[in-house]
Amino acid sequence: MAILAKLFTAMRGAASDAGEAVVDHQALRILDQEMRDAEKELNEAKSQLTDVMAQKRGVEREVEKLRGKVSEHEDFAVKSTERNIAAMRRQVSMVKATERVQKASAAAGARFSGSNTAMSSATDSLERIKERQQHRSDRMEAASQLTADTEGADLDKRLKDAGIVSAGKSGSDVLDRIRAKRGG
Repeated sequence: MAILAKLFTAMRGAASDAGEAVVDHQALRILDQEMRDAEKELNEAKSQLTDVMAQKRGVEREVEKLRGKVSEHEDFAVKSTERNIAAMRRQVSMVKATERVQKASAAAGARFSGSNTAMSSATDSLERIKERQQHRSDRMEAASQLTADTEGADLDKRLKDAGIVSAGKSGSDVLDRIRAKRGG
């Protein structure tokens, strides 16, 4: 009985060595794929950040609109209620954006922690969907850039003038700031 156990242990060791040899042999291919995966996730994070920034701009517009209404109706008792509604809309918008970013982060985390075949399959499907969405987003961005170029408009200048992007700050700086606020 002890001999069988030792033989079984020896076979497991041989299988482990063979697996490690395959991984070592394919290390560059694995590294390249992991880098591609990381780039995809970075692009998704940038896309989510763009959504958050766009929502922020929409909320700012709404706040300005509500401020105009407040100044028109300063004598009305519902003035404080309007401010509360505007503040609540801002909070709801930020909560929704944070939820989307967290879902994207959770999906990325699940992809690396799952050894479950069903989870891997679902993650692969999700990655393919994300890739198609990113491709569509890239095409729309390229079309927008072509339109802006033909009209002679400078997107970065317009974003800075609108207060959406500050000078000297990159998307990764803003993303780092958001992560620091969330505690990690």
